[in-house]
Amino acid sequence: MKKVLLFLMLLPVGLMARETRSIDKNWEFVLSEAAIDGLADVVGWRTVDVPHDWSIEGEFDRSNPSGQGGAYLPTGIGWYRKTIRADIGADERLFLEFDGVMACSSVYVDGQLAGYRPNGYVGFTYDITDLVTPGKEATIAVRVDNSVQPASRWYTGSGINRHVRLVRKNVCHIPTQGVFAWYDEGRLNVQASVSNTSDKPVKVRLQYVLKDSDGKVNTRRTGPEIQIAAGSSGQQTETVNVRNPHLWQIRAPYLYTLEVSVMEGRNELDSEVITTGLRTIRFDNETGFWLNGKNIKMYGVCLHSDAGGLGTAVPASVWEYRLGILRRLGVNAIRMAHNPADPVLMELCDRKGLLFMAESFDTWNTPKNHAEKGYNLYFDEWWEQDTRAMVEQARNHPSVVIYSVGNEIRDNLNNPEGFEKYRKQQDLIHSLDNTRPVTMALFRPNSSGVYRNGFAEMMDVVGQNYRVDELKAYHDAHPEKAIIGTENTHDIQSWLMLRDDPSLCGQFLWAGIDYLGEAAWPQVMWSTSLLDVTGGVKPAGLQRASWWLNYPYVAFARHTDNNGAGPLISDWTPADMDTYDQAVIEVYSNCQEVELLLNGESLGRQSMPDNARPALFTVNFNPGKLEIVGYNNDVEATRCFARTAGEPVRIHMESLGGGNPVEPDSVEIVSIQITDKDYVVCPNSDRKLRLGIIGAEILAVDNADVLAHDTSHKSLEFSTYQGKMVVYIRRKADSYTITATDSPWGGTLTKKATFSILH
Repeated sequence: MKKVLLFLMLLPVGLMARETRSIDKNWEFVLSEAAIDGLADVVGWRTVDVPHDWSIEGEFDRSNPSGQGGAYLPTGIGWYRKTIRADIGADERLFLEFDGVMACSSVYVDGQLAGYRPNGYVGFTYDITDLVTPGKEATIAVRVDNSVQPASRWYTGSGINRHVRLVRKNVCHIPTQGVFAWYDEGRLNVQASVSNTSDKPVKVRLQYVLKDSDGKVNTRRTGPEIQIAAGSSGQQTETVNVRNPHLWQIRAPYLYTLEVSVMEGRNELDSEVITTGLRTIRFDNETGFWLNGKNIKMYGVCLHSDAGGLGTAVPASVWEYRLGILRRLGVNAIRMAHNPADPVLMELCDRKGLLFMAESFDTWNTPKNHAEKGYNLYFDEWWEQDTRAMVEQARNHPSVVIYSVGNEIRDNLNNPEGFEKYRKQQDLIHSLDNTRPVTMALFRPNSSGVYRNGFAEMMDVVGQNYRVDELKAYHDAHPEKAIIGTENTHDIQSWLMLRDDPSLCGQFLWAGIDYLGEAAWPQVMWSTSLLDVTGGVKPAGLQRASWWLNYPYVAFARHTDNNGAGPLISDWTPADMDTYDQAVIEVYSNCQEVELLLNGESLGRQSMPDNARPALFTVNFNPGKLEIVGYNNDVEATRCFARTAGEPVRIHMESLGGGNPVEPDSVEIVSIQITDKDYVVCPNSDRKLRLGIIGAEILAVDNADVLAHDTSHKSLEFSTYQGKMVVYIRRKADSYTITATDSPWGGTLTKKATFSILH
């Protein structure tokens, strides 16, 4: 058996109170049930880094048991293993921390079971001290069973698809997620837990050090001495006064770091560092949501956990790229649907000033179509542990402002048992975090009875999916309740309710970005979103930006076929210029007036409608340059344009983001386009391109085609869609070169410079 060793240096107590090491690199993986306890030398072990999703590596097949929920991709049973050296002292403990394993994971250490977790979205920690021999090697093996299908209404991926850490602590230490900090008018309240796993009592003090975003100490405080008996835990809550507090805001998301240390005399036994933000929130029944005393509407979107061809092992730089595009459309809130989020995503929302709804479950006991063997099989036994894990992982993130305990739950909520299920979950969350309200995404509440039987009145904030008129009618009957649209369509009626009703805290559109699954063959992904799976902005996203942005904005889309027929698309290159005669154009803008120009000639000027509808122009098509100009007070405020593409002669490449040289493992996104001589994308000239790479690794290739299921996303031969594709690469050297060829063309991208080669 090939061994991958991780050495933990044994240092004297006091020099290093805690050591945390990523162990993401160099796992061995095999897709086989035969690897019993991960020790069997079955054929097929290969080296992978985690996060890793093996399902996305497979082929789309309509016969796969994952079905439409799982995007028709393969599932099964896989094993991961890694050898470590457990150099720990007599007064130390060794912990394995997983941010999530999809799904039904069993973790072994030298063949001994450390623990089992069916939920693939929650983080968990195992104390493996008693399963290793100090100073000796030990093999960590993880069995991942995603074979029981159909298990989800959307694509979940399979494998260790989030980060893993090995943590060495003192026997007297702060447990995982053992610090909770919340802000209240100039004071930071800190609740910290301490576990004493030794065989003798210990007296300790907790020291609190708050640092500004630049690393300077803002304030320091030491709590009173506490005694913790052998084999027990203690907890302390202290208040830390903040000097000149900088508040966390949507436009200026200021972050602090808080270090909590366990001190025995002058000796530091353990320390925990968290990032937090100072802010106040309020959900008001009359005026909606308030952040730091300012009334704000939540312009939200719902997201699933995959990123198309990358599956669910999504690098931070890719999430950052996607969130950045949503932010530029005016999005200020994210609902992670319908499961606990990757901590990486919440950290990015903290940094980008995005509000966040943390959600636990899509099902309780009653199953849903295309997910009959999902979490409903585990709810009774695991809901409490999984809810606790979600809250403890989310509660220090300033972006998180509300919890949801369910999405469109099909259990009977019109009886005492249904009431009790909800109340237990809400009460548990309040006991862990009483600073944020609890909601759930109610499903057809008028037919389920929850608006008449008192169920909704239990909720801190009443949330409902769709049917905005029902939610408004409920609030009219119960004006004492705060309300929120937990899931909404892209229609104008929903937007007008949010715009015009001050009591509505916000809305979350379904969906923000296209995602794998929940689509009937031959489609493999859901596509009613603001962005396509590569990050391209759809007409629905352009329209939302015109409603949500507070600076001058204008955009357009045209119907693909004559006289307003066909779907909307944002280009000026018809598929057949010989038969495309009359273009119906929708103009989206927050300006007072808009003007349409074609090749410099005005084709009309209109006032934007008051009812949020687009301005409509019907014009005769002519190739060239189409421009839209927005005016405020008769002065040009902004403009956009599109050009008709000529003959395709180039493969053009450019870096879209990521690839931070300070983080050598960060993932860079490269756009590849078929263009004319002037770099205008040719949307009707798709090519299958052959890719090559030097100095980097291609992780995945993708386009926005919902029917693209004939080629693996790992293939180095992949087709453009509407003239475009993206490639996700991980740099392996100081520089890299990527090539794309389709004889007689070729394109090359070296480092971050863009080159295009004529044929």
